[in-house]
Amino acid sequence: MLARLSLALLCACLVATPALAKDKTAFSCTGVFGPDSSEALLKQTYGAENVVTGQVPGAEGQDMLATTVFPNDPDKTLQFGWMNDDTREGLGFVDLPPTMDGPGGVHVGMTVAEVLALNGKPFTIGGFWWDYGGYGQIDQGTLANADDASCFLSLRFTPSEEYPQDLNVDAVSGEVSIPSDEPLLEKLDVRVSEVTVSYAGPAD
Repeated sequence: MLARLSLALLCACLVATPALAKDKTAFSCTGVFGPDSSEALLKQTYGAENVVTGQVPGAEGQDMLATTVFPNDPDKTLQFGWMNDDTREGLGFVDLPPTMDGPGGVHVGMTVAEVLALNGKPFTIGGFWWDYGGYGQIDQGTLANADDASCFLSLRFTPSEEYPQDLNVDAVSGEVSIPSDEPLLEKLDVRVSEVTVSYAGPAD
């Protein structure tokens, strides 16, 4: 879980209003999405039959414990990781479904240009095609982290699997920092593939 949490902290952002997974509305770091959330609260909110806790894929091919809400409905699936795996309390991170807007209105499926327009300021993206690739780094603009933020937004971007094979993608491959106005991002149809909101641990 700590490995996943550290990834989510790569890109910090502002917070925003409660929403159910089926709603394309703003997100709030409160209630089930607040730092004091728990598996018990998820069951109370969504119904125990819609909440499953178990091992899920994590970073570098390792499994980790997480609680999944609506696991059989990809459009509504939420995944929660805990600060305390034993008690399943203290929210470490939550992955949002494509039908829910995250902080500032960002959501899965957005192009880089759309996120850029939403943010109002340029940002960078880590190079693609490696374990930690595609994470956004937004230091200024509408989506930039507030000094007193209680939770942090991480965006991961992924290129389309279909692009011209003769296209030179060296400039966006591996451990590089890609400016948000890089023309290759549009040619590769790069879009937001993950919206994760994470929370600082007690020591932080």
